Amino acid sequence: VVIEARAHIGADSVVKSQVVVGHDCMIGDHVRLHAGVSVGAEGFGFAPTRDPSSSGWERIAQLGRVIIGNHVRIGSNTCIDRGAIDNTIIGNHVIIDNLVQVAHNVRIGDGTAIAAQTGIAGSTTIGKRCIIGGAVGITGHIEIVDDVTLSGMTMVTKSIKVAGSYSSGT
Repeated sequence: VVIEARAHIGADSVVKSQVVVGHDCMIGDHVRLHAGVSVGAEGFGFAPTRDPSSSGWERIAQLGRVIIGNHVRIGSNTCIDRGAIDNTIIGNHVIIDNLVQVAHNVRIGDGTAIAAQTGIAGSTTIGKRCIIGGAVGITGHIEIVDDVTLSGMTMVTKSIKVAGSYSSGT
């Protein structure tokens, strides 16, 4: 386990093997981080140079942190990226399954459940009490209101403004 500088882990929390908590991140009370969880790594912040094929990509510093509420459970090998400027925030009583990607600046509301292999792109806001099935893909810079259910393998490409159940497929 690696706990970097100025990180805080709350009372009665459990941190399993191979977990990394990045600098300045805040973990609430009664949180369980399963094996291999990464909290506070840099997000995928890059800008193209004039010709990325010869000069590569320009790194954009990720200056925010991750703030995780109380009574949160995060499954094995899940990655929660630090914010680019603002913070990535996980609310209270959130449960996240194994192999989930939470990108920079994402906000997840209290009581939301997220199943395995879901990917949430940057700067997305997810409301309270949402249920997100396995292998859901959520594009960035959108909002999902409270009490939304997304069935497995749903692709969300725009904001969801009305509570209810949503599905998509190929």
